Amino acid sequence: MLATLEKQNGLHRGNLSLSSTIETFLDPFVSVGMLFVIATLFGEAPAAPYIILSLIVFSLTFPGSLFLRDRFRRMARKTFFNWILIALILLFFGEASGYIDFFHKAVLYTWLGVTPLALVAMNALARWAVPFILAREGNSHTAVIAGCNETGVRLAQNFAANQFIGVRCVGYFDDRSRERLHGIGNTPLLGNLSQLAEYVGQHHVDHIYLALPMATQPRILQLLDNLKDTTASIFFAPDIFVTELIQGRVDSVGGMPVVAVCETPFTGASGIVKRLSDVVLSLLILVLISPLMLAVAIGVKLSSPGPVIFKQRRYGLDGKEIVVYKFRSMTTTDDGSQIQQAIKGDQRITRFGAFIRRTSLDELPQFINVLQGRMSIVGPRPHAVAHNETYRKLIKGYMVRHKVKPGITGWAQVNGYRGETETVDKMEKRIDYDLEYLRTWSLGMDMWIIVKTALLVLRDRNAY
Repeated sequence: MLATLEKQNGLHRGNLSLSSTIETFLDPFVSVGMLFVIATLFGEAPAAPYIILSLIVFSLTFPGSLFLRDRFRRMARKTFFNWILIALILLFFGEASGYIDFFHKAVLYTWLGVTPLALVAMNALARWAVPFILAREGNSHTAVIAGCNETGVRLAQNFAANQFIGVRCVGYFDDRSRERLHGIGNTPLLGNLSQLAEYVGQHHVDHIYLALPMATQPRILQLLDNLKDTTASIFFAPDIFVTELIQGRVDSVGGMPVVAVCETPFTGASGIVKRLSDVVLSLLILVLISPLMLAVAIGVKLSSPGPVIFKQRRYGLDGKEIVVYKFRSMTTTDDGSQIQQAIKGDQRITRFGAFIRRTSLDELPQFINVLQGRMSIVGPRPHAVAHNETYRKLIKGYMVRHKVKPGITGWAQVNGYRGETETVDKMEKRIDYDLEYLRTWSLGMDMWIIVKTALLVLRDRNAY
């Protein structure tokens, strides 16, 4: 079952394959190697300070990640942001402890600047080389799938699409005839389930994937009993994995295995990292923007009668109601059971309100919500309670976005879904991006969203 969960992420870890070995050690070796190469070029001997620094860098970059499923641009972005975080950590503690004075400054800053370029180049080379080496050396496993259903077909498609997995699916076993099977494509139907054990023994199959519905438990147990005389590795892919998992993982309750189908990404250390980054960044930003917030508050007060701060009920973490702050941009402060979403040319928006909405200055008080723990800097945007009650009935998985704290900005907003969502289709797209954020969160992703938000504010036409 653990192997099945990891398969959902497109990576097979049944053994320490060539791709996983390279993925684990490439970033640490390149980072440390570049340190000694640049030190040598500047005539610096690899003395004790450099050795200590190399050990710290190795621990911070181990294990590495090739981002094999990502496009080159996304891989490069993740690599750069990961390195920026490491560089900031090193510089902060180096300056705080005075340890930075033991290094030649030109060596240090050249290494910090050149290493991300080397990491991207080596990652790109590995993305090309790993499939080539696997194909040349025949370093792959043969597999069969028991059950030609949606789960089985999806497994076969994943094997075909991900060369880095190193698994070649040779066919299906199913008790139905080929005419009754859908999505099988050109993959052979090798026989019925009763013939599986004999085929595996005769053809030296490495892996068997059981993609049978959990409702067929007696048939699964009989199949497992028939396969006891084989050396093939057996993996169970239960039909619950037809659904999209949100931070899916295997856990245990008193030694009993349970599968997390939908869970927040911010548990354990990840939750601590997320909260610390929110507190530090929001405090820093509030100090920097306090004069700007004062000016906006004066502008709101002078533009129309009413309160400076608009308080609205929203759904927060786990769907619990919270109060969110904004600078008032309208002549009304609706917060009832029915709320009309702002549209282009909305007569309720004041002239100054239009300016602060377009530039996102109306969102600045939400950094106070972040300090209160109600919100995060990055996360799904909070919708009005009235809108939530409407869309939760229309969009499947809508409420899953509340497994994390709402954010001042989010993955949907930097991908073009900011402002009015006048159709259900547009709201569905926004929710798709919110759920993708839950599945793929990393601190580097948060930093990229913050940077991209700052750039979009200057030219975004979707807010009014």
